[in-house]
Amino acid sequence: MPLFEGLGSGGEKTAVVIDIGAAYTKCGFAGETGPRFILPSEMKRPGSQEAVRVVQYNINTEELYNVLKEFIHLLYFRHLLVNPRDRRVVIIESILCPSHFRETLSKVFFKHFEVPSLVFAPSHLMSIMTLGVQSALVMDCGYTETLVLPIYEGIPILSAWEALPLGGQALHKELRSLLCEQCTVDAGAGLRLPTDRSFISEDVVEDIKVRTCFVSDLNGGLKIQEAKFNMDGSAERPAPPPDVEYPLDGQKILHVKGLIRDGVAEMLFEQDNEEKSIATLLLDALVKCPIDTRKVLSENLVIIGGTAMLPGFLHRLLAEIRSLVEKPKYCHALATKSFRIHNPPAKPNCTAWLGGAIFGALQDILGSRSVSRDYYNHTGRIPDWCCLSSPPPDSVYEAGKTPPPLMKRAFSTEK
Repeated sequence: MPLFEGLGSGGEKTAVVIDIGAAYTKCGFAGETGPRFILPSEMKRPGSQEAVRVVQYNINTEELYNVLKEFIHLLYFRHLLVNPRDRRVVIIESILCPSHFRETLSKVFFKHFEVPSLVFAPSHLMSIMTLGVQSALVMDCGYTETLVLPIYEGIPILSAWEALPLGGQALHKELRSLLCEQCTVDAGAGLRLPTDRSFISEDVVEDIKVRTCFVSDLNGGLKIQEAKFNMDGSAERPAPPPDVEYPLDGQKILHVKGLIRDGVAEMLFEQDNEEKSIATLLLDALVKCPIDTRKVLSENLVIIGGTAMLPGFLHRLLAEIRSLVEKPKYCHALATKSFRIHNPPAKPNCTAWLGGAIFGALQDILGSRSVSRDYYNHTGRIPDWCCLSSPPPDSVYEAGKTPPPLMKRAFSTEK
């Protein structure tokens, strides 16, 4: 953001782009190549050190409103340092975001911060804007879930979405369990103690995952799974990587076994009782798509989300897909066997934000897709992004003017 942006030029100030994730929030300004700040999506309760997650769907509206109000205030006045009344807002959201959450968030922006306009942009659609393509099969491996959504010619195929509750949260739970069961803590003076859960907070688990864990290749992963589920011990596990020592504080050292480093991520690729894994999600979504779109979608895979940043993740995912497509379940349904993964110009956890920054920099299009404060005050609601009805672009910005009938709109390319 230039220091003297807009002074004397009469131009509109750049929009604020916010991606509120379950674990982390990215915020910054449209037209920039990356978010200004990445911070945990949590707030500390007044007078307490207990942190409360911002993305909560099971609390009442009043409490959610207060939490979101404090969190957005933190973004504007501690990090972004701009007046919310001066800038449009682009919110990156998941297509599975409950209406209760987005409506409460809209109320916070319009009623408390009085932003001029607001637009909710689906993360999968924003991701392909960074590549300049119109069709892609987008997988978002986030904190709470993995969600696959095909997009063809700029139009999301909502009937073909697939999701599983596998992501960073599930990995953290499994990793903490393995650390407590199998690892020991060196407390000094030659004393080794069993791992206590009080030693391992959520931040420590995440740091251990990021620094020490990785995804094995296909052959190694299959052998790890076979040894894990074979109770008679006949299956031989491949040689594990070296153990590592992780410092918990100035005196305690956690000994992380190599068996955990390459084995914890296998839960993402293990098929459950319904033969579902994150690799099958892509193929199941592809089978649901119209037959004439499958070749284009399979050759344009886009993987986003923080979980996808694990070393070896993309290589293993592509190997799993090419292995599964040879099985009877998919070989007859899918004629194509060509799968290619795009390399977006941003890290997987920031790809959706970058797409929102590109979208927010298109002032004319942003104005036509946004919901203005006057329209919201008049109707008391904000249309869903996939709804074919939306307010007209400019006519509702005049104060006191009654909005005309709703006009058709979509985030897709008009034909």
